[in-house]
Amino acid sequence: MSDKNEMQDFEERTVTLTLDNDLEVKCEVIDIFDVEDKTYMALIPVEAVGDIEDDEIFIYRYIPSDDEDELKLENIESDEEYEAVADAFEALLDELDTDFDDFEDLDEDEE
Repeated sequence: MSDKNEMQDFEERTVTLTLDNDLEVKCEVIDIFDVEDKTYMALIPVEAVGDIEDDEIFIYRYIPSDDEDELKLENIESDEEYEAVADAFEALLDELDTDFDDFEDLDEDEE
């Protein structure tokens, strides 16, 4: 499990993703959450870039690091893992009573 202080640091930050097509997308951290002993990070673009809309959500597996300036994200390769994580994220949104109706389909990560 990850350290709560470290998670709070990232929740108040933006992250720049470099996708497979070398497109850089600046994102805000929506939430960091655990599913089945793994930690995940949900991100949303600050603005539309290229073919990435500003209402798309990216979810990555988050690997905590001892270096507070290092952020390690991994793609979720398995459809089953991704579905479980997307369901858990949607449940978190429901618990927070957050109105994210515009985010009907969570986009699978494209790092």
